Amino acid sequence: MSRTGNQLARLESEEVARGVRLLLARPLLAAAHDPDGFDLIRRRREPIVKWFDYYCGWRVLVEPRAGYARLFKTTQRPDRTRPAPDFDRRRYVLLCLTCAELLTTPTTTIDALADRVQQAAKLENLPPFDPTRRADRLSFADVLHLLEQHGAIEFDETRLRSDPVIVTRLLATPISPSTVDNIEDLTRETRYENAHHSLWQRHSTMRRLIDDPVVYKEDLTASQLAFLTSPTGRKIVQTGVGLAGCTLEERAEGYLVVDADAIATDTRFPDDDSHAKVAALLLLDRLARGPAKQQDLVEEARELLTKFRNWAKAYQSDGGAGRLAADGLALLEAFGLARTVNGTVRRLPAAARYAVEELHD
Repeated sequence: MSRTGNQLARLESEEVARGVRLLLARPLLAAAHDPDGFDLIRRRREPIVKWFDYYCGWRVLVEPRAGYARLFKTTQRPDRTRPAPDFDRRRYVLLCLTCAELLTTPTTTIDALADRVQQAAKLENLPPFDPTRRADRLSFADVLHLLEQHGAIEFDETRLRSDPVIVTRLLATPISPSTVDNIEDLTRETRYENAHHSLWQRHSTMRRLIDDPVVYKEDLTASQLAFLTSPTGRKIVQTGVGLAGCTLEERAEGYLVVDADAIATDTRFPDDDSHAKVAALLLLDRLARGPAKQQDLVEEARELLTKFRNWAKAYQSDGGAGRLAADGLALLEAFGLARTVNGTVRRLPAAARYAVEELHD
């Protein structure tokens, strides 16, 4: 191959790797929000689609005219922190109601949309939504912000406009929710029912490695661990991870896929962009001294709020210490740094990366 051919092949592999990581960070990527990223995925659509299909069993849909790319990630381990880390059950209910109303009325105002959601909640016998209540307004604002982030809605001076196609693409389940009664059925993938066992081994193992911050061997199934420790499985994983522009780190306790460029990272830790992340680091210091009860972590958070009374004002009210500790702990658990068992919180091995090293003369 000529030097020019080598350069073009290297450029293609670099762009494919970047496109894979872009979709891992933003499974619904709209051209309006990231025109350069979308153009790259559009140009390298075929190898990107093949990578996700072969290594993870995930479908990728790229719509150049509609201006979006959608990675349909499926998991048998639903995580309440994804895709919206700060969403609770209430916000998810409002999100569903809001999307339903936007499909029938793509152009509206925020006030009119809030009124329609209020009426829909009544008709469906759901907990009441009252736009005059501060808590409900904040929840509704979070829903609109999430939809805007995904390119499903946009605002002008007076109007709110939705993209019905992108609204329908928000849902990534392989089975329509209206046809099932529980989460297990919702995430069931029929393609594996009559497939060779090795296909599920490859896909389920790569999904864990690619999607989770850290994967402990004790959390893998016997089948997944056997795949990872076999020469064939190890080669497949290392090749797939390498094609995505990442590296696979293995420790005695587990595995970690590292993206040195942080392109595939949807949220960072450590990071001081939220009070909960700052608190999580401090809680991690406390756990370095040994296991703790959840109430012990609440006391740590209370001491922090007392010492810095002008910090984290959203947590300075009654019950704030409990909420701050809970939010910090949720982050630690989401990043595979801590685990709660029977009310006792223990630091996990990956937390050693964030240990404070003492300097000696």
